[in-house]
Amino acid sequence: MHFTIDRRTLYVAKHPGRFTLDALKAFRANQGLLLAGAVAYYALLSIVPLMILIVIALSRIVPQHVLLSALGHLLQWLVPGQSKALVHELANFLAHRAVVGWVLFVTMLFFSSLAFTVLENAMSLIFVHRVVIRRRHFLLSALLPYCYILFLGVGALIVTVVSSGLEAVGAAGIDLFGTYVSLQGASRVLLYLLGLAGEIFVLTSIYMVMPVGRPSLKHALFGGIVAAVLWEITRHVLVWYFATLSQVSVVYGSLTMAIVILFSLEWLATLLLFGAQVIAQYERFGLEPQDAPKQPIKTG
Repeated sequence: MHFTIDRRTLYVAKHPGRFTLDALKAFRANQGLLLAGAVAYYALLSIVPLMILIVIALSRIVPQHVLLSALGHLLQWLVPGQSKALVHELANFLAHRAVVGWVLFVTMLFFSSLAFTVLENAMSLIFVHRVVIRRRHFLLSALLPYCYILFLGVGALIVTVVSSGLEAVGAAGIDLFGTYVSLQGASRVLLYLLGLAGEIFVLTSIYMVMPVGRPSLKHALFGGIVAAVLWEITRHVLVWYFATLSQVSVVYGSLTMAIVILFSLEWLATLLLFGAQVIAQYERFGLEPQDAPKQPIKTG
């Protein structure tokens, strides 16, 4: 049996450092940090309305305390160190959800779609070689954020059900040859692995759906794994930093939660867009000389 390896895979395997450096140069030329800042800003505006929409919808199916507990686990992956504060705000909103009218509902839906729209535009700049070949219909771009909101709601429901089951398993134990063995540690490991797998799945789906053109599942999965691994390292560092060294609460006072969430979202957006840049760099291999200077994006 013969296995064939294409030129791009062989180049990355032989020169991983050079490939990473080329991706970083392209990311800088595309003003990746500026794009990440825009995505993080609109994500900050969208995260609370989006969570409110999901909570309102799922609270009719799942008990409130179970739902908030599951969302707390979910938000630990998104905004490390601030999940309890966000869950507390969501609980306060649920206590006064009777004041939500149609106008406020439409407003929340609008703001929830902003981050996806900005992310799609950022992806278009990174995957510009796809945009030149094929453009997405404007109706599809308009409906895409709302489809993703529905997708995230279904995902939150699945996470709620599975995490509740794992917590129930962790509260129990087994009798092994007359010795009681707790399953709490195993349930925590399974919950972590579930969260990691869900993180890779969401990132892969973003790389499959957001960029224009027909993507490759292999490329999207590769980018999803790269971004997920980098975010896992980053979020643990952020939790440690904010818990031990940071003096952000002294500087910003009551704005601390918003600043910390914005900082975390900007890191997440940076890694998300860098993962997209890795995919784009892999796809563009062979289309232009490796030493060709990157044309930076010029702002007015």
